[in-house]
Amino acid sequence: MPTTMATDDLVEFEQTLREIVTRGGEETAREWMENIEAEYGRAPLIFKRMAERPEVLISHLLYKGAVTRTSSLDPKYVELISMAVGAALRCQHCTSYHMQAAAKKGATREEILEVILIAGLISNSSVLANAYRIFDEKMARCIPCVNEGIDQPVE
Repeated sequence: MPTTMATDDLVEFEQTLREIVTRGGEETAREWMENIEAEYGRAPLIFKRMAERPEVLISHLLYKGAVTRTSSLDPKYVELISMAVGAALRCQHCTSYHMQAAAKKGATREEILEVILIAGLISNSSVLANAYRIFDEKMARCIPCVNEGIDQPVE
C-alpha cells in the first residue's frame, strides 16, 4: 500500500508528540521558542506569553504547524494570507511578523503591497456591509415618525 502525504503528516505529528513527551513541556517550549527566534529574528509577543504556560504554547504551535504543514498552499502564500488577515484586523504586530515571514519565504515587495491593497479592500467592504445592514435594519421605519408616535405600516 503506497504511503500518502496525509499518512506521512500523521506519522510526523505522532513522532513530534513522542518527542514532546520525552523532552517534557518546558524543554520543548524553550527549544521551539529558540527555533522561532533563530528563523525569524524574534518571536511574537503572544508566543512569549504563551511560553509562560508551555502546554498553551505547545498546543497552539502544534495546531499552527498541522494547518500550515498539511496545507496545499505554498508557504509564501500562507504567510501573505496571514499578513492580510492581520492587516484587516488591524493587528500591527501580526501584520509586521507575517510580512517579515512572507519576505523570508520569497514574497516580493510588489506582492506584499498587492496583498495590503486587497486586505484594505476587503476590510473596507466588511465595514460597509456591516454598517449598511445595521442601517437597513434600524432605518426600516422612519425614525422621526416613530419618535412622534405616528403609526407606520410594517413591510
